[in-house]
Amino acid sequence: MSTVHLGIIGGSGLYHIEGLSDVSEVAVDTPFGAPSDVITLGHIGEVGLAFLPRHGRGHFISPTEINSRANIWALKSLGVSHVVSVSACGSLREHLRPRDVVVPDQLIDFTKLRSGNTFFGDGIVGHIGFAEPFCPHFSRLTAQAVREAGGATVHEGGTFITIEGPRFSTKAESHAFRAWGADIIGMTASPEAQLAREAGLCYACMAHVTDYDVWHETEEAVTVETVVANAQASIGVTRAAIVRLAGQFPLECEDGCRHSLDAAVMTDPSRVPEAARKRLSLILG
Repeated sequence: MSTVHLGIIGGSGLYHIEGLSDVSEVAVDTPFGAPSDVITLGHIGEVGLAFLPRHGRGHFISPTEINSRANIWALKSLGVSHVVSVSACGSLREHLRPRDVVVPDQLIDFTKLRSGNTFFGDGIVGHIGFAEPFCPHFSRLTAQAVREAGGATVHEGGTFITIEGPRFSTKAESHAFRAWGADIIGMTASPEAQLAREAGLCYACMAHVTDYDVWHETEEAVTVETVVANAQASIGVTRAAIVRLAGQFPLECEDGCRHSLDAAVMTDPSRVPEAARKRLSLILG
């Protein structure tokens, strides 16, 4: 199998890209169970891509049930160095309009029930630095690719709050998140972002605004119908941006993401169980 550089986590329709060649599918086993679905591999020119539908094909996995550890591990095992998370999000700010694209630079994890939010535990402790939860350099390239693709207003920077779901917010929650300084809201950026950092991957988010959540006084409250309609309208922009982003590869990591574990593991090597050492060999080396 040739090297895969770019991983895309998002809807299953994203990999129907004009110019994608050598298309195949692969099922990947991980120490943390099965990923959301089989992974579609392909090439744009000489660049290998891997597409993973976050909720499975047919959207049957709820946000709480997504096995993000397996998803990130599977992409890492295929040779992916950079991951783009393609997400639908609600806007918490007037100027972030439906069908705009936000490439956030900050993250608030407000999830409550997700157990698989780290690769560590069971005899080994690691504390990653996470002040910049999205790779700054790769995020700039992602925003540039969306801008060059055309068809959407692009906003660089912003705070993404991840809620548990699957329900949408109450009005009181939506106003509280605005007061906290959050700009967009969704259900999947955590724990994906922190797991990508633990795995040494550059991670950026291409967040497509589909609605104004429920805080807006004159806009309708978010519904599934609104989210789906606006997300479908954005697929063309996403595909075109992915093609342009692939044209930037191979890329070096300019922000230290690949070295996230250099000083993160606290456990005395002599105390690390052999099972834990084997389980994490892909990221620990």
